[in-house]
Amino acid sequence: MTDDQLQELVRKVSRSAFKRDFKHHAFFNQRLRTTGGRYLLTDHNIEINPRMLSEHDLDTLIGVIKHELCHYHLHLTGKGYLHRDSEFKKLLRQVGGSRYAPRSAEEERNLCYCCSKCGQQYFRRRRVNTKRYVCSKCLGNLILIRKSK
Repeated sequence: MTDDQLQELVRKVSRSAFKRDFKHHAFFNQRLRTTGGRYLLTDHNIEINPRMLSEHDLDTLIGVIKHELCHYHLHLTGKGYLHRDSEFKKLLRQVGGSRYAPRSAEEERNLCYCCSKCGQQYFRRRRVNTKRYVCSKCLGNLILIRKSK
């Protein structure tokens, strides 16, 4: 999918779900890693993580688009557009947008350590010396349970 196709999809979703036009730009941003998308307050554009389409289906992408459009329309109308605002949560439920973006395959490549006593999990990108570091909750020993792919 190209940026032009994404722009048209965002316009269609905005008209069908919100009954309002999307008058700014939407485009893919390769640098987004942990988020599905981002609404920019300064220029009102929407950036979408291309992994939402390449690693997931079209419904996931539309859910992320609806989430960002909630920020967009609420901000332009002067209402509460932040995640913690009740107006945002209410509008997101009404249009059926996704609250959280699914984890990407890159995030799944992290190492996972688990405490042998309490079961607390720790996700790290680099290896941890389990003889030197212990659990922050109960001081139990850490065990590597999932290696990177």
